[in-house]
Amino acid sequence: MASESSPLLAYRLLGEEGVALPANGAGGPGGASARKLSTFLGVVVPTVLSMFSIVVFLRIGFVVGHAGLLQALAMLLVAYFILALTVLSVCAIATNGAVQGGGAYCILQHRWTGVWPVLPAREDATGPSGLRVLPQGYGWNLLYGSLLLGLVGGVCTLGAGLYARASFLTFLLVSGSLASVLISFVAVGPRDIRLTPRPGPNGSSLPPRFGHFTGFNSSTLKDNLGAGYAEDYTTGAVMNFASVFAVLFNGCTGIMAGANMSGELKDPSRAIPLGTIVAVAYTFFVYVLLFFLSSFTCDRTLLQEDYGFFRAISLWPPLVLIGIYATALSASMSSLIGASRILHALARDDLFGVILAPAKVVSRGGNPWAAVLYSWGLVQLVLLAGKLNTLAAVVTVFYLVAYAAVDLSCLSLEWASAPNFRPTFSLFSWHTCLLGVASCLLMMFLISPGAAGGSLLLMGLLAALLTARGGPSSWGYVSQALLFHQVRKYLLRLDVRKDHVKFWRPQLLLLVGNPRGALPLLRLANQLKKGGLYVLGHVTLGDLDSLPSDPVQPQYGAWLSLVDRAQVKAFVDLTLSPSVRQGAQHLLRISGLGGMKPNTLVLGFYDDAPPQDHFLTDPAFSEPADSTREGSSPALSTLFPPPRAPGSPRALNPQDYVATVADALKMNKNVVLARASGALPPERLSRGSGGTSQLHHVDVWPLNLLRPRGGPGYVDVCGLFLLQMATILGMVPAWHSARLRIFLCLGPREAPGAAEGRLRALLSQLRIRAEVQEVVWGEGAGAGEPEAEEEGDFVNSGRGDAEAEALARSANALVRAQQGRGTGGGPGGPEGGDAEGPITALTFLYLPRPPADPARYPRYLALLETLTRDLGPTLLVHGVTPVTCTDL
Repeated sequence: MASESSPLLAYRLLGEEGVALPANGAGGPGGASARKLSTFLGVVVPTVLSMFSIVVFLRIGFVVGHAGLLQALAMLLVAYFILALTVLSVCAIATNGAVQGGGAYCILQHRWTGVWPVLPAREDATGPSGLRVLPQGYGWNLLYGSLLLGLVGGVCTLGAGLYARASFLTFLLVSGSLASVLISFVAVGPRDIRLTPRPGPNGSSLPPRFGHFTGFNSSTLKDNLGAGYAEDYTTGAVMNFASVFAVLFNGCTGIMAGANMSGELKDPSRAIPLGTIVAVAYTFFVYVLLFFLSSFTCDRTLLQEDYGFFRAISLWPPLVLIGIYATALSASMSSLIGASRILHALARDDLFGVILAPAKVVSRGGNPWAAVLYSWGLVQLVLLAGKLNTLAAVVTVFYLVAYAAVDLSCLSLEWASAPNFRPTFSLFSWHTCLLGVASCLLMMFLISPGAAGGSLLLMGLLAALLTARGGPSSWGYVSQALLFHQVRKYLLRLDVRKDHVKFWRPQLLLLVGNPRGALPLLRLANQLKKGGLYVLGHVTLGDLDSLPSDPVQPQYGAWLSLVDRAQVKAFVDLTLSPSVRQGAQHLLRISGLGGMKPNTLVLGFYDDAPPQDHFLTDPAFSEPADSTREGSSPALSTLFPPPRAPGSPRALNPQDYVATVADALKMNKNVVLARASGALPPERLSRGSGGTSQLHHVDVWPLNLLRPRGGPGYVDVCGLFLLQMATILGMVPAWHSARLRIFLCLGPREAPGAAEGRLRALLSQLRIRAEVQEVVWGEGAGAGEPEAEEEGDFVNSGRGDAEAEALARSANALVRAQQGRGTGGGPGGPEGGDAEGPITALTFLYLPRPPADPARYPRYLALLETLTRDLGPTLLVHGVTPVTCTDL
C-alpha cells in the first residue's frame, strides 16, 4: 500500500482512500517522451515561480507598510513554518517508493488565483506611478485576462516540454527583474515619489502628497519596525493582522507546483523533496531580504500608499513591469498545468462519472490535453467574477485545508505503523504532521472563520462523495490500516475472562452451502445478531494433499461481494475439509478472534424441499446490477453454482447433519435450525421500519414439545434463550410492529393462571413485552411421567417410535391451531377463520438435544420434520448458556 504513495496525497481527501493513478511509465500524464524533466526545470523553477507569484513585486510594500518589519517577519516565519511542516510530509510520502502521476490528488488545489494578478489595468498593480496605455473597465479587464488565459492554456495543452521551456524563460525574466530591484536599492539615491492624490470632500482635490525613498537610513528602519495598520488605498478597508497575513500567505503558497508535475519528472522520488526544499529556502531568503531592504529605505507613507514602488526606484522601470507580468504568467501556467494533472487523475478514477469522463483523453504522447481544457474553462468562469481580490482570503483558507490534508495523510500513514511505510526522507515524525494539521486549522480560523467552516464542510462533502463513488482500489485504503492498528489493540483488551451475562449478545456462525437458496436466512440471521459477531461459513469439500493449490482462497472475493450485495454486516470464513461435519468443527473452533468468537451455530433445516434460486427473484442480485459497467467484476450468478437439482446427492447426509448439531452442543455452542425462511414476509427482511399494513405475530413455545413432562418448562436455560432471541428480533426496525406471543402448555390437572402469573413476573423482570397465552394439551402432561427422564431420551423404553411420532404430530397440530388466532379474533390460518386478522410470521420452537445414540439420529431428524411440518417460517432453538440477568 504505502510503497505506491503519491507525492502528495497518497489517499483520497483526508487520507481516506487511495486511487489508482498511472505509474511512471508510458501512458501517464505527459507521456513517456515528455517525462524527462530534471529537478531544476521540473520542480525548482515552477515552485519558485508559484511561491513568488505577484506578491514579490506588488505586495512587499503592503505587508511591511501595514504590519511593520517585526510583524512582517513574524508572519513570514509563521507562513513558512506551516509550509515547512507540509513540505516534510510531502517529502516523506514522495520518498516512500514509486511516485506516480496525478500530483496533489485534491481538486481544491486548483489555483484559480494564479490568473488574477495578470490584469494589467488594476490600480494596485500599476500604482500611482504606473502608465495607463490600455483601455480600462470590466469588459477590457475580462478581455485581457481571457487572452492571457488562452495563451497559457495553449502552452499547457501542447505538453509538459513546452511548459518547462516557457517556465524557464519566465524564470530568467523574473530573476533579472528581481536582480534589478535589489541593485536599485543600493544604486539609486534618495528621492521623493509623488503619490496619487485622494479625492477630498465634495469631490475636491487634495494637495499632492509624496512618499520618500531615503536610501539606507537607520531612522527609516526604526520607524518601520512597529505595526501601523491603516486603510488599504485599493479597497478602502482598514487592515489588520489576519487580512495582511492572508495576502502574504497567498503569495507564499505554491509548494505543490513541482509535485504536481510528478508524472513528468525523471526521478520524482528524488526531485520532489530536493527541488521543493531548495525552492522554499530560496524564496524565504528573497522575501526576508526584500523586507529588510524596504524597511531600511522607504518611509511608511510610501509603503502604504504605493504598493508598486519598485518601479519608482528601479534603474529601469520597464524591467519591473516585465517581472510582474512574467511572474503572473508563470503562476498561471503552473496553476493550469497542475490543476489539469489533478483533474486527469480524478477522471481516470471515475469518481465523478460522466462529468469528468472527457478529461481522460490524452494525446499520443500521453499529455492530458482534455483535462487542460477543462481547467481552462473553470478558470474562465472565475474570471467572469471580475473582483478577484475578494477571493484572496477564501483561497488562502483552501490552501490551508489542502496542506492540512497532506499532513493528515502522512500522519495517518505514520500512525498506521504499516511496515511498508519507510520513506528514505527521515526528517519528519508524527509530531511534525500533527503540528502541521493543527497550525493549518488554527490559521484558517484566524484568517476567516466563515471561510474555514465552509471549506471544511466542502472538504467533508467531497470526501463523502469520493468514498461513495470510489470502488476497490489497487492503492489500498489507509483507513483499513488505521482500523487494523486500533482493532488489534482493542481485541487484545477484549478479555473473555471479563465476560458477563448482562452484556451477552448473540454471535452467530451461519453455515451456508449455496447462497442462492439461503438469501432469506442470511438476512434473518443478520437481524438476529443484534450488534454481535456474524460470520458466514462455508465448507469446500476436498483434501489439500491431493490438490495443486488451495481452492478456498479464490472464493473469498465472491463471498465478500455477496455480503456487500445482500447488505448484511457479516464476516466471511471459508475452509477446506474432507467432510462438511469436520469443516463445521473447524469453523466453530477457529472463527473469530479473541473475545469475538461465535457462540451460536445457525443451520438451514434438512428436509426434502426443492432448492430455490433466490438470485433470480431478489432485486439486489439481478443481472443488470452486476454488469452495467464495462470492466466490472463478474456477476454473482456466475460465481456460485446453480442450486442442487431435486433428487441429486447432497454434500451432507442426515447422519452428519444431526452429528453437526450434537458437535456444536458438545462445544457449548447454542444451535438454531431455520426452516422455511424463504416464506418470510419480504418487508420483515428489509432494512426499513416495518411500518406495513399487515400485522404479524412472533410465536414462542418455550416448552420442549417432544419431551412430555409435567409442568411448563419455560424457566430452564433453553427456554430463556428462546425468549431472548425472540426479543432481540423484535428490537430490529423491520420487526417493531410484530407482536410477541408466548404459549404455555398446561396438563389436564394443572390450574389455569398459576403458570401464567409466574411467567409474567419473569417477563417483567426481564423487561420483555409479550402476550402470554395458556393452551391445554392433553398429550403434553400425562400422569405418571418419569421425572428423571433424560432430555434427549424423548423415545425411552416406555415409548416406541409410533408413540413418539404421534406425539410430534399432536404438537404440530397444536402449534398450527394457534398460529392464526389473534388477540380477539377466532381461529384462522390453517384452521380457517378470520383471514384479515394478524398471522404468525415466525415461530420459535424448543429444539431438543439429539439422542446419545448416533443410530437414532435419522429418527430424531424425522420427528423434527413432523413437528415443524406446514408451520411456515420456524426457528428451532437450543440454548446452553445463560443469556439473561435480573441484577442491575
